[in-house]
Amino acid sequence: MDLLEIQEFSQIDGRKLMDLYGESNAENVDYFYPDAADKSAALAKVEADFLAFIWDVFLQNRANRYMVLTEDGVWISALRLYALGDGEYYIEALETHPAYRRRGYGAALLSMVLERLRKEGPFRVRDCVNKKNTPSLRTHEKCGFRAADAVGHDLLDGSVNERCFTMEYRAT
Repeated sequence: MDLLEIQEFSQIDGRKLMDLYGESNAENVDYFYPDAADKSAALAKVEADFLAFIWDVFLQNRANRYMVLTEDGVWISALRLYALGDGEYYIEALETHPAYRRRGYGAALLSMVLERLRKEGPFRVRDCVNKKNTPSLRTHEKCGFRAADAVGHDLLDGSVNERCFTMEYRAT
């Protein structure tokens, strides 16, 4: 397994990334384009919007990183790591390709990311995880995260989500 640390859009293989997030993108078709008659065209739009977000927003902060776990050239698991400053980070969009789930790849990715951050000095990472997403909660706990709050705090937009926990990992 290898960890790709992407900080430039040119490092992204759009097709591999969209395949990894395929299930979520399909769900987003109904969310963003519920009245679309042509679901294939709507999916293409969701994918284009996703990549545009990475280009236009996420990677505009040069300290942000897209972390991707690969094996034999396949993009298996990924997450967006937002650098908030002063050793503070926020995780978003932790996903494992459906064909590779339940094999420990999500935990491997999180562990590798934490190890990379540990080399940079003290840090704190937070994430919002849906209370009903037992596999993700277990993955976070396996990697040393703990529930820091009974509600999810989105550190990017300041919103609070009662359906989520704020998960936290600290390294001093």
